[in-house]
Amino acid sequence: MARESLISDELQKMIGMRSEPVIFKVEEGAIQRYAEAIGDTNPLYNDLEYAKKSKYGRLICPPGFTGWPVRRGRTTESISALLVKAGAPSRLLDGGVEFEFFEPMGAGDMLVATTTIAQITEKQTRLGSTLFTTTETTYLNQNGNLVLKAKQTLILF
Repeated sequence: MARESLISDELQKMIGMRSEPVIFKVEEGAIQRYAEAIGDTNPLYNDLEYAKKSKYGRLICPPGFTGWPVRRGRTTESISALLVKAGAPSRLLDGGVEFEFFEPMGAGDMLVATTTIAQITEKQTRLGSTLFTTTETTYLNQNGNLVLKAKQTLILF
């Protein structure tokens, strides 16, 4: 007897779905606190005077930090909730994230992020039938320039 796919018609229709924009504000203090939390002592992230004299003229963000959301929108958690509502399994693992950087982000930037569900695939794993969902998030700065792309895998089982 053939098993039924976890990818329902409703889940299939979610591929290509784009979130509402989420706005992030990048602040000096937030950059410094993040760098401290991850143990990164690079003066471009920590030392305001040093950063002002650099080619950037300000504190810049450590890789992976995009500031704090100003306007709420879909996050990984709410995307996973939408997937579950559409029939995906409810247990979630973070399958990792890949970053592609285009321009430095730093203090004073306002970033606009949109997330797209790029792919949903099903695989048999030790956990049983498992869905692998790939989301792609693009971040544009206040000038409309692409500064970051993040590709994340969500594992639902």
